[in-house]
Amino acid sequence: MSDQASDQVGGLWRRVGMGLLILVFLVPVALGVLQYRSRIFIFSGLAGPSETTVVAPPSPADWRTYHRGETARLAVLLTDETSAWLGLAHGLKSLGIPFTLTRDVSEALRHKVVLVYPFVSGLVLKPDELRALAAHPAAGGTLVAANVLGGGLKEIFGFGDVLPSRKRFAMSFSDQTQAWLGFDEPEEKVIRFGDATRNVEAQLGTHGYTRASDALASFDDGTAAITRRRFAGGGSAYALGFDPGFLLLIGQNARGSDIERDYINAYAPQNDLVLRLLRQVWREGEPLAVSFGRVPDGKALAVMMTFDVDFTRSLPNAVTYAEVLRDAGVRGTFFIQTKYLRDYNDEIILSDESAAYLKRLTALGMELGSHTVAHSNAFRNFPMGTGAERYPGYQPIVVSRDEARDGTVLGELRVSKFLIESLAKPVRVTSFRPGHLSNPPVLPQALEATGFRFSSSVTAGNALSHLPIRLTYDRGAEAETGIFEFPLAVEDERAPLMGLRLQQSLDVARKISRDGGIYPVLVHPNILGHKLDFVRGFTKALQGSAWFGSVEDFGSWWAARDGVDLDVSRDGDTVTVRLATRSAVHDLTIEIPSHWSLQKPNVAGLELKERPGAVTIGTLQGNATFSFRPSLRAKASL
Repeated sequence: MSDQASDQVGGLWRRVGMGLLILVFLVPVALGVLQYRSRIFIFSGLAGPSETTVVAPPSPADWRTYHRGETARLAVLLTDETSAWLGLAHGLKSLGIPFTLTRDVSEALRHKVVLVYPFVSGLVLKPDELRALAAHPAAGGTLVAANVLGGGLKEIFGFGDVLPSRKRFAMSFSDQTQAWLGFDEPEEKVIRFGDATRNVEAQLGTHGYTRASDALASFDDGTAAITRRRFAGGGSAYALGFDPGFLLLIGQNARGSDIERDYINAYAPQNDLVLRLLRQVWREGEPLAVSFGRVPDGKALAVMMTFDVDFTRSLPNAVTYAEVLRDAGVRGTFFIQTKYLRDYNDEIILSDESAAYLKRLTALGMELGSHTVAHSNAFRNFPMGTGAERYPGYQPIVVSRDEARDGTVLGELRVSKFLIESLAKPVRVTSFRPGHLSNPPVLPQALEATGFRFSSSVTAGNALSHLPIRLTYDRGAEAETGIFEFPLAVEDERAPLMGLRLQQSLDVARKISRDGGIYPVLVHPNILGHKLDFVRGFTKALQGSAWFGSVEDFGSWWAARDGVDLDVSRDGDTVTVRLATRSAVHDLTIEIPSHWSLQKPNVAGLELKERPGAVTIGTLQGNATFSFRPSLRAKASL
């Protein structure tokens, strides 16, 4: 072969080799690009949020925040500032009982009803203070004390000795006590403190009272859990053998797994019973007892129809559910998973095509909430994050049911909120629910820092309550947040099928309605069929008796109610109720003695609805005064 021919052949092989070399590098790159594009969807020109989130450090709650008001309020004499008093305060506000916290015995005793909390002992009260408290029921007042440990007051409360234990797992109300309190349901007989099959010690330490003259409730070892002694002058003394504030905090912080009877789809009033007991004692001892209703417009039940949109088919189905709600005149909440990556859980949910469904939901009048980006069961273990997480750089990947990578709490909140608000303008996202109800301890302060206001992230069974909850920092006992939690009553995933549980769910609603509470419903719109039938049947059955609205609707009302102050006084035959609001509140109900009749309010133009024992105010802003006149039969008790 000539030199020229050899050069041509060599050049050809060099070009072939170079081409093969290029292919070796380009093919993986091309495949990588294709794989990446199939794994993630990026909205053109969309990036954010631009601002950085800063989580504020905790500001310890101060009992003096709740030190105000007149003498018709329940007085809580605080004997230990390091106690779980915050749980008690939040619980009393939820049920609607006006109260004041004080450290001054003489100030407390100006009130007819005094609750000494968290314990009574000669170590925290001086001898003259103990004598003054002992004289209160004999003079016609009502004295309630948690954990009477000493101070020489056994005779006042009507028991012999006090026995501490962490081996008591429940207390039961007597039949007479149930009748007195109106506890008619089977779930209203027993209050639990733990589960011996899970833990050898109860979550709550207790004090049992021996030789009680009148035991309203008894522990499982036979000692008295609640004692009562009535006095000839009309006064009463009650001793509680448990810490009500700590028990309430267990539920409020979703730490009741060892106490809960049913996780979901059942009536779970445990901690509400404690509050209703305190309200009954206060109402019996205070003739000027006026409290707040718990549902807008004086209704018996607040229903929130909510939908977790966390499956590829769920968004188009969600529109069908929204149309059913719209036709029924109901506004629901659709928690949207803003999933833009393909991973273990599912395909990509959010794209240009599917984003149109968000706009359709808002056009139908529905609320859009956040259901995170990743929808990971590991969310409870995610780190807080930097607060600088942004779309599309934030890319959490779920690799198994209990494992996810590159996710943070702030990233899940910031990015999901940003995407929904960007794709469904002018929506503002204020409500949140995590996937799998996975609930990290840092969630309350993270929600507050990222601009959320409301959460529906736990079940009523785990919260031990059908009342709203004001969340605490780190789900602890020391600092408040401005976030309100609305525990779920019913969901669709547990057997039997939701469509077969309509009557059971209506029965739970009936039980909650007896004292006014909330009823959030969770539906996954992954299918229609029996779930859609349930939504139709449920709303039809309860419309008229129940209030219906979105989480945002109810949350805004509840936050306004939380900021209302109520005080009562009397002058001769006239009882004056004063309300002071921080922001406008609509359809607020005040609960009054049934024998009071309303005179004229001092604010013209107020729309009022009256029924025995209650007055509902159409719109209230600023201050208002209402005058009532008790019937002749009640004047003597005033």
